[in-house]
Parts: sequence; structure tokens; C-alpha cells
Amino acid sequence: MLSWDEFDTEERPVPAEPPVQKKIAEPAPAKAVAPKPAPDRPAESKSGNDGAITHDAVDAADAAANDRALEQAINELENLDVQAGIEELEGTAARVKVDDKRMINCRADLNQLVPFKYDWAWQKYLDGCANHWMPQEVNMNADIALWKSESGLTPDERLIVKRSLGFFSTADSLVANNLVLAIYRLITNPECRQYILRQAFEEAIHTHAYQYCIESLGMDEGEIFNMYHEIPSVAKKAAWGLKYTQEISDPTFKTGTVEADQQMLSNLVAFYCCLEGIFFYCGFTQILSMGRRNKMTGTSEQFQYILRDESMHLNFGIDMINQIKLENPHLWTDSMKEQVTQMILQATQLEIEYARDTMPRGVLGMNAAMMEEYLQFIANRRLVQIGLPEQFKGVKNPFPWMSEIMDLRKEKNFFETRVTEYKTGGALNWD
Repeated sequence: MLSWDEFDTEERPVPAEPPVQKKIAEPAPAKAVAPKPAPDRPAESKSGNDGAITHDAVDAADAAANDRALEQAINELENLDVQAGIEELEGTAARVKVDDKRMINCRADLNQLVPFKYDWAWQKYLDGCANHWMPQEVNMNADIALWKSESGLTPDERLIVKRSLGFFSTADSLVANNLVLAIYRLITNPECRQYILRQAFEEAIHTHAYQYCIESLGMDEGEIFNMYHEIPSVAKKAAWGLKYTQEISDPTFKTGTVEADQQMLSNLVAFYCCLEGIFFYCGFTQILSMGRRNKMTGTSEQFQYILRDESMHLNFGIDMINQIKLENPHLWTDSMKEQVTQMILQATQLEIEYARDTMPRGVLGMNAAMMEEYLQFIANRRLVQIGLPEQFKGVKNPFPWMSEIMDLRKEKNFFETRVTEYKTGGALNWD
């Protein structure tokens, strides 16, 4: 049985001469380029009325140009200096041995992930992947109803929610910028870099979560996202962190000298021990306390997942700091120890000021004085974790329920224990 194409061919004989291409109206000064004919289209004539450019002539010119481009590409590949190109990669091109790896100032090829030297870094990457979650998984309907209700929350409780979302929506962006623009480039170990990439992604998820809460509750986005410019207790924390990343985020900054390496170490302490390890704790405690009272449960659940991520970030940062100290003991001078102690004391004081600003009165079973003791308790932990003496004698944890929610045992660094309890975000239960 004939197909339609076969039938059409038999019934309509091909003309003796192909039709003449119509003249192109008002041709441009440059050579006109016509589209290539489809493969099954009859060829056009090679000449047209009044010397008009035909499709075949254009096709020939295109084919010649393509041939020249391909020939140029082949010639450039033949002249490619492979060895010079490989040497442009970070580190040497030799096969990497475990003993070649270092946290900073390493010349081994950073693109060779294995063999692992720091198993704890790879394990944290795997744990982070297992703990994956997304903001849309959390139902915000109860929060929306409560927020819209005039009697749902007290003015003090509303202030806490706004302040928390205002600070955190900016803080996680600052952390992500520091990771991407500075830390990733300066850490010279591939398994640590692998986790840093995971952490940067998690910071994006956290910013997404805050935006999701702000949008769900119908808040004034301009007010919330500009809080770090407009509210002094929030602005001071952001400004304090930024001063430790300004110089090392400069693309021309390089480690390799004692001064530069100590600057890098200061940045790690500022962002891991202070910003993520102290600045986050007042807001997290406030929001999680609200969730324990069956208020803003969706927002609280988001913060619970975020806190578990941040706990892992803190563990990883402390492990990096301690590993750099082990490999570079000349950096951990008495003056460096004094500087780091001062950094942690300053961060603690800034967070205490933030607590007083957000809790002018007692609320949610806590007050500013209780939060001050809690932050001093946290500061002692940070100091001990990086080998420094406690500065606040006799303080205790006034919020033991926080240990149940976030499990402070997970904050021990690799030299004490290894985290194994993490689960997929969707599998976590709100207690």
C-alpha cells in the first residue's frame, strides 16, 4: 500500500527546472543569510533573477564557515599544552597520598577527593545529606491562624517572632557568603570542601525557610529583611561578624604567612564558634519555647530542623579549628588565645544585649537574666571545645529542655565523639 508521500510523488511529476528563488526585498549591505533547507526539500537553483542570493549559495557559504571553525578548533586542540593546563589546577598534579593532605596551605591536588585523611569531614557530609529537609514539608496553617488572631499572641511574643526572623534571615546569608567567598577557597582539603558545599546549600535552605515563614504569615518583608540595618541589637551582631570576613573574602587574599593564617583562623572562630555557636542561641531558645507551648508550631518545627543543621555546622567548624591548630601549632600563640577569648566574650555580650532587647519583660517561661546565664553556659562550652579555659565560673543551663530538643551532646567535636544520630528531616518528630 502506498504512503501519502509515495502517492504524492507519483501524481505530481518534478518540474524540468526547479522554481526560481524570488528576489530578496531590500537586501542588507552584509551578505544575507537564509535558513538551511530541510533535508527532504528539493534543492533551489544556484542563480536567481537579477543576481539575488539563493539558498544554495548561502548554504555553501555556511558550510565553508563551519569547516573553517572546525579546522580552527582542531588546530587549537593540537597545540594545547596539557601539562600546563593541569598545573593551573589547585595543587600539584601528582597522585595524592594521605600524608600530603593538610587543612590550609596544601599543595596536593585538591580535585582528588580520596584517599581521605579526615574521615570525620566525610562522615559529617554524609550525615548532612541524611538530615536533608525542605521548608515546604512543614505545615504553616496553624501559625497563620494564630498570627492573624488578635488574641493569639501577646505583643512580646510577636516581637520575638519578628526579631528572630529578622536576624536569622540575614545571618544565614552572611554565613553563606563567608563560606562561598572566603572559606571554600582557603581550606585546602577536598573532603572538608565537600562538606562546606553541603553547608552552603543548607544555609540557602535556612534562608528559604525564613522567607517561607515570613510570606506565610503575611509579614512586612521590607521591615523583616532590613532589620539588620534598622534595629541596633541586630545590626551590631551583623557588623561584628562582617569585620572578620572583609579582608579574607578579597580574591587577592592568600594564606601562607603567620599573620594571614591567624586571620583565617580568626574568621573560623568568628563564624563557627561565635555567629553560629552563640548568636543563634537566644532566638532558637525563644522560638522553640514557643513551640513547647503549642504556639507557632510550624515556625518552631522549621527552627528545630535548622538548629540540628547548625549544630552539625558548629561541630564541623570546631573540628577544622582544632585540626588547623594541630597542624600549625605556631599559630596558637598566647596572643592568639587571648584574641579568641575576647572574641567569644564579645559575642556573648552582644547576644545578651539582644536578649534584653527582645525580652524587656518575662515571657515564655524565661527572662533576660535566665538567658544571660544560658549564654554564659554556652560560651564556656565554646571555649573548652577549642582548648581554652572557661570564663564564667559556676553557671548552669537554666533551660535543660533545650538539651532534649537539640541534644547538646551532638556538639562535641570529633576528638570527643562522632555524630551518628541524624535522620532524614521528614522523619524527625516534634516532642
